[in-house]
Amino acid sequence: MSRMKTGKEAIISRAAQMANESGEQSISLKLLAQDLGIQPPSLYYYFKSLDDLKRELMLYGWRQMEEQLLRSMIGVSGYDAIRAVSYAFYRFAVNNPGVLNVMLWYNQYEDKETSENTSELFAALHRIMDSLNISEESRLHLIRTVRGLLQGFILLVNHKAFGDSPSIEDSFEFSLNVLIEGMKSLEGK
Repeated sequence: MSRMKTGKEAIISRAAQMANESGEQSISLKLLAQDLGIQPPSLYYYFKSLDDLKRELMLYGWRQMEEQLLRSMIGVSGYDAIRAVSYAFYRFAVNNPGVLNVMLWYNQYEDKETSENTSELFAALHRIMDSLNISEESRLHLIRTVRGLLQGFILLVNHKAFGDSPSIEDSFEFSLNVLIEGMKSLEGK
């Protein structure tokens, strides 16, 4: 393979492509270097280890997803915002299955940098929930419920654990409708 231009962002971007094409388990420093047309020791200039690369890949994924989810919230509020964010998450996750797996299995709360990386997104989600006429305790439970639905559903989609009929998109829409109706039943309580 011809020698590619490398820099930390280019390396992480290529690692993301590899993870999405072949799964995050397929990433090794040796294969990544080979793919980039460089010697493996060159990667140690940017990353201490494979775990360090995967941590950077997790941060990259959260930044990419946060950008898409925040963009989906523009001009919508309340339940429409929840629906928009949910669909943005779904699209990101389907298009980035390997990166998503890295994101889900690395703890985004492990340190200040990883926590700050998602703070704007989670603050926006809290603002959406705060706009609903639902008690604070219920809102916190709902954030966990939305996260569980989205992450669980997409893991099943990405692992092809659903059959062909009815359509997966219809099932996703159905799940969102059930969730939102349940949320509405908590209003004023």
